[in-house]
Amino acid sequence: MNSFDVKDKIALVTGSNRGIGEGFVKVLLQQGAKKIYAAARNLDNLKSIVAYDPQVIQPLLLDVTNADHIMKLKAQVGALDILINNAGIANACTSSSDQALEIARLEMETNFFAPLQITQTLLPLLKNSEQAAIVNISSIAGISNFPALGPYSATKAALHSLTQGLRTDLASFNIQVVGVYPGPIDTRMAEGMDMDKPKPEQVAIKTFEALKQGEIDVLPDDFSVQMYGAFLEHPHQLESAFAEMK
Repeated sequence: MNSFDVKDKIALVTGSNRGIGEGFVKVLLQQGAKKIYAAARNLDNLKSIVAYDPQVIQPLLLDVTNADHIMKLKAQVGALDILINNAGIANACTSSSDQALEIARLEMETNFFAPLQITQTLLPLLKNSEQAAIVNISSIAGISNFPALGPYSATKAALHSLTQGLRTDLASFNIQVVGVYPGPIDTRMAEGMDMDKPKPEQVAIKTFEALKQGEIDVLPDDFSVQMYGAFLEHPHQLESAFAEMK
């Protein structure tokens, strides 16, 4: 597969109003993307994002749990080279909690079913691209369950599995499918974690470096690298490490 270059590409980023999504918009802009669809469920929250470069960045109303919004995407976008499934939610909840089922259903809608439906909807556009990529933002907690975020971990594990399936399905279409597995990043979602956290832009930079190299799994920070190393040494070692971080 040829080296993937962001320059002159058309990209869509879900959940782009803050955090990792905003980081992807910034880096796409810096690396010369031709058009960036910045998607979020509230257009007012995108004003500061569009202000980075209104000629390149186009706001897009997208509640990823709204089927009508998703169905309109293909016509709204028209052409696409890079899909970044970033939008996600997390709630503090153990797998045995009384609220676990309710929270799992809520999080699965955003963290798994939404990327699946959005990918299905936009796949014809990606197949028309000369060089396309799908980037799914999972989590190191999708590799091994983080007990304090039990249902969330399960949804990210489902997204990891979806990423693997898409990679096999689309191998003949020149569509790179990349899974990204960050640890805690300096975003609102991780603001309560007392540890060094890299900026969201680092996740995007590492992801595009991986695309250039044809790599399929991205560990964008020191924590995720360390934890994945423990997993490779022995899967239960990572499970035990996460259990101690309750």
